[in-house]
Amino acid sequence: MTDDDRGDRDGSGAGGFEDVEDSSDFGDVEDGLLEEELRQAAAALDPVPQALRQLALDAYALYDLDARVAELTFDSLLDSLPVRGAGDVPRMLTFQVGELSVDVEVGGDGLMGQVLPPQPARIEVLSGPGPGASLTADELGRFTGAPPPVGPFALRLHTGGDVVVTEWLRA
Repeated sequence: MTDDDRGDRDGSGAGGFEDVEDSSDFGDVEDGLLEEELRQAAAALDPVPQALRQLALDAYALYDLDARVAELTFDSLLDSLPVRGAGDVPRMLTFQVGELSVDVEVGGDGLMGQVLPPQPARIEVLSGPGPGASLTADELGRFTGAPPPVGPFALRLHTGGDVVVTEWLRA
């Protein structure tokens, strides 16, 4: 095969292409302009509903940079065997972060639980963009609250100087 067959007409071995400067700086500018044009087109042709925008802002407001996230370590729906003949069995949950754990029972009567090691705490039941129910754990860490959460929920605990937020779950 000759150089002409490969498209190497000038004999440089570059296949007829001249050296081109790296245009990555120009590509970033072009990408930015394209992204802005796409944003404007999406805003004009398919705008985000105001209610959804407000929900997103409210959800972001729930985010707490100082909070530690308590991981779900036990869920009776997933980790225990069903009992034959048992009717409306409450759901048992355990969340843990470091040395702190929170045992929660979710039933038809509401929430009941305990913070371990036992200590007083202020607990918020987060269940949407609005303010959640506020519960208080006594000196033994026990708390109760009614009615039970509907849909996804999480708990935000204020214990001493710590803020702990549990994972979100469906009730």
